[in-house]
Amino acid sequence: MVVMVGIVAMAVLAPVIAPYDPTKQFVGQPLQPPTVAHVLGTDMYGRDILSRIIFGARISIILALIAVGISSTMGTILGALAGFYGGWVDEGVMRGMDILFAFPSLILALILMATFGPSMYNAALAISVVFTPQFARVIRSNALALREEEFVKAAFTSGGSKLYILFRHVIPNGISEIIVQATINIASAILIASGLNFLGVGVQPPTPSWGYMLANGRSFLIQAPWISTVPGVAIMITVLAANLFGDGLRDALDPRNSERVR
Repeated sequence: MVVMVGIVAMAVLAPVIAPYDPTKQFVGQPLQPPTVAHVLGTDMYGRDILSRIIFGARISIILALIAVGISSTMGTILGALAGFYGGWVDEGVMRGMDILFAFPSLILALILMATFGPSMYNAALAISVVFTPQFARVIRSNALALREEEFVKAAFTSGGSKLYILFRHVIPNGISEIIVQATINIASAILIASGLNFLGVGVQPPTPSWGYMLANGRSFLIQAPWISTVPGVAIMITVLAANLFGDGLRDALDPRNSERVR
């Protein structure tokens, strides 16, 4: 959690803490190793890598939050409708989710990017489509169990409509599962976003992004390994922190796990 808070703070305060403009080219200083002036060195265009890493964190966090926000909202609504209403609604929604599940995540994102065109917000939309089925399945299983609970039947007896009960009782009771799934998916969203940027179909240059920086450094792995190593380490630390944070939330918010601990 501390690492994730630090990364988010770095992204928010990027204009303040970055030593240079991430797109500024220092003439005569390409491929400079780490020095006092450029702590992490410069790339092939003479741009400061530390500044680009800091601003790249902003791109990664924004992409992940937008993608997870859209997918969690859509997946929660679709999954709750499928589990609570059942019948043809359940069949229709979940077969659609199965079709999306049939594609590997990165391949599906690439197909959607080929349709939408390369841009940061199109990348976020593509990633959100990839993660929607995961939220839908989690919330569907929760809705299937909740619709048989006594408090839901009591709400029906009191005259509550299905939509009212769905949004007043069923979805709120799945908030903990949504939070855990969202936290874990942030890590996956950063990985997929980095993959799209690496392939050149995500955020377009000169906007700094970790995946694009990785791609830029491929031709200089021997001459200037810091160009690819630094963004690779940044991706690794961020994804690891998000995954561990998600696992911790799962343990903390799962009542069955809490019961086992007691």
